[in-house]
Amino acid sequence: MPAEPPASATPKPCPVCRKPLDPRFRPFCSARCRQVDLGRWLAGDYAIPAGEPLPDDDDEG
Repeated sequence: MPAEPPASATPKPCPVCRKPLDPRFRPFCSARCRQVDLGRWLAGDYAIPAGEPLPDDDDEG
């Protein structure tokens, strides 16, 4: 069974519209915000920054 957060912990708002969360759609407030977030991922709006590629050891001598 998942542990309940402490009573003093303030729940974070919906990452899409900033409204209070609905436990049925956690971490979002609605099915619509869940779909908006999925669309953003699929469109490439979210990206993890990448650094310079490491040099290959095979290229040497």
